[in-house]
Amino acid sequence: MSTHPQLSFELRSDWLAGYLRADQIRTDTLVQLVAKWAEPDARDEVLDALDALAAIVQGTAREGELDAAVEAVEDAASMDTARLEVDAFTVRRLAGELADVQEKVCRFNPQGIVPAPREGRWTA
Repeated sequence: MSTHPQLSFELRSDWLAGYLRADQIRTDTLVQLVAKWAEPDARDEVLDALDALAAIVQGTAREGELDAAVEAVEDAASMDTARLEVDAFTVRRLAGELADVQEKVCRFNPQGIVPAPREGRWTA
């Protein structure tokens, strides 16, 4: 368990993968979206982009269509890049958490050997 779960790495219960939790990105995204939506001149553009995204999410998206709709919302809402600044203390803490997750997730492949594609099949 992390001392700061809102920005942390944790192991999935089956030890086959891990999770990165970054709550601040979600918060920043919603705040930026609502801030732009609150501007009367921008509201219609943001709503149109959200409606288009909703239609794609509820249907069957063609390749690249979902990404394009998300980008349209980001553009309409003038959203910043989804990133967090982390200080040295946080980097060290996250590195330790990730190392713990890596140790368990990679237990059957400790050297990190990546299989290479060969004639349509993956081989080691």
